[in-house]
Amino acid sequence: MFAKVLIANRGEIAVRVIRACRELGITSVAVYSDLDRDALHVRLADEAYSLGGQTAAESYLNTEKILEIIERSGAEAVHPGYGFFSENTDFARAIASIGVAFIGPPPEAIEIMGDKVSSRRAAEAAGVAGVPGTTEFLTSSDEVVAFGNANGWPVAIKAAFGGGGRGMRVVKSADDAAAALESAQSEALKGFGRGECYVERYLTWPRHVEMQVFGDTHGNYVWLGERDCSAQRRHQKLIEESPAPEFPDDIRTAMGAAAVKVAAACGYVNAGTVEFLYQDGDFFFLEMNTRLQVEHPVTEMVTGLDLVAEQLRVAAGEPLSFTQESVRAGSRGHAIEVRVNAENPAGGKFLPSPGSITKLRIPQGFGVRWDGGYEAGDEVSQYYDNLVGKLVVWGLDRDVAIARMLRALGELEVSGIATTKPADIAILSHPDFVAAQHSTKWVEDTLDLSGISSDAAPAVAPADGDEPKVRRDVDVEVNGRKYSVSVWVPDIGVVAASAGGAPAARPRRSAAAAAAAVAGSGQVAVPMQGTIVKVLVSVGDAVESGQPVCVLEAMKMENNIAADKSGTVTEVKVTPVSPSAPATSSSSSNSQRLRRSTGEYLPMQYSARTPSFHPIFLPSSYVRPWYEIPTS
Repeated sequence: MFAKVLIANRGEIAVRVIRACRELGITSVAVYSDLDRDALHVRLADEAYSLGGQTAAESYLNTEKILEIIERSGAEAVHPGYGFFSENTDFARAIASIGVAFIGPPPEAIEIMGDKVSSRRAAEAAGVAGVPGTTEFLTSSDEVVAFGNANGWPVAIKAAFGGGGRGMRVVKSADDAAAALESAQSEALKGFGRGECYVERYLTWPRHVEMQVFGDTHGNYVWLGERDCSAQRRHQKLIEESPAPEFPDDIRTAMGAAAVKVAAACGYVNAGTVEFLYQDGDFFFLEMNTRLQVEHPVTEMVTGLDLVAEQLRVAAGEPLSFTQESVRAGSRGHAIEVRVNAENPAGGKFLPSPGSITKLRIPQGFGVRWDGGYEAGDEVSQYYDNLVGKLVVWGLDRDVAIARMLRALGELEVSGIATTKPADIAILSHPDFVAAQHSTKWVEDTLDLSGISSDAAPAVAPADGDEPKVRRDVDVEVNGRKYSVSVWVPDIGVVAASAGGAPAARPRRSAAAAAAAVAGSGQVAVPMQGTIVKVLVSVGDAVESGQPVCVLEAMKMENNIAADKSGTVTEVKVTPVSPSAPATSSSSSNSQRLRRSTGEYLPMQYSARTPSFHPIFLPSSYVRPWYEIPTS
């Protein structure tokens, strides 16, 4: 077994791997960006090293820096988690080239299956049929139009090197093809560093059912059961469960056998997930994720197996600790996972809600598990994924599991940020979900989320009185390695929002700025922190109420920002950030950035009275508490 493992990731998956390493007696090494200097995974790891930078491109996707830290730390293996480098062939090869084990499949398998176009070819060669689609990368929107005309509309454009619904666009007609392809390529480039896309038939009412597989270096392959991940919004999963409800056992067995065929065909090793779409008794190969999945805990709860520990053992050359027969005999009950994301359901809009977590109360009780990446006092940054944690429950059957999850969600308390909790409760309580009559389109097309919202509770202001000295645990870096020291300093508290929602001890906004934020005044303010990646209007353009005027990227999602009144554009004072450019800036003239000296954000505004675009302050209800940080 390895003596030291570096985790090339952050958040709850880094925490999950660190805990598995500790149980196996392995020294864990964390890496972190400037924004994650005091993150939970950094606090839990045995060692931690700075990557520098803020955005993923500047930090967690910095191959050269990670390789440097591997050498300095003496790590013998690297666990990539999911996202970032987990399905990157070049990274896996770079790790292997310096004699370090990559805790995942061999680069050749990633190359075949990490690219969704080549994975379709490999699956077809193994006798596993996929959804009808192209097996070549798209070069123009004309190819999308030709495919749609031949196979019927709508069609789906998908990122070839991505997942999680990012870089995916549903195209309803030929007129939408060009804009959809451009948007999908842009999002794929930002999220995965590759902009290649392909197109396939878009099924009308499918369920998303995936099969967990495992392979070792001794030629053993096992499928560990399926997960139903059909409760989605924007093609990203909200709730997952295992086993899939109302799922025939003969289909389950056939799907498991097909998943093993796909894995064996590419010489797969370690944990992987083969994803299928299931509709009307038929299933189609969708893709293979060459990594551990976010929803792996439901499989662990049903099988009783620690998948991360198994990953470590397989990467160290050990054979699988289970067989197909033992998995079948040992699996029991039903497990459900709810992703608690920093998003406000907002009537179905699911708006990102970065900020500081002021309170986090985790539910407890029999059959309840929490896999989280944050604690109270931690900051959820706009630059990374918005997953706060995963609430997982187990029950003897599905009805018990649903009731237990609703009870656990009732106990879960998160303040300071909005979360998807209200939407999760609405899904779990709906008769369609209880009867397993939902599909991947059900949340957006059928579920009524009007009136469902999540209010971020304000931080509590520090009490008045003296400022005695208190112990502060301070992190320092020596030659890039993090150490923790304790110092005694005056207790000055933190900068917090007052009961009225305005920042305490901060400059007041002008009356004009406050008036500009009043609803219905013809002004458009982005409701979240983020980066403007596209301006859709120019000077002289006439805009109608509801027409998108810019695209804001926040927490890996693109959001259209629309005008709330009709008018004419006379001036544009915001500049979009290139997808390849770092999503951060110290320039005081960049009005898309967070002003940390006031805790307020300068978005784009459109006024119908005086048609122009210019920076304004957000209403106080959008203000998040921040430490005072000087800025230029």
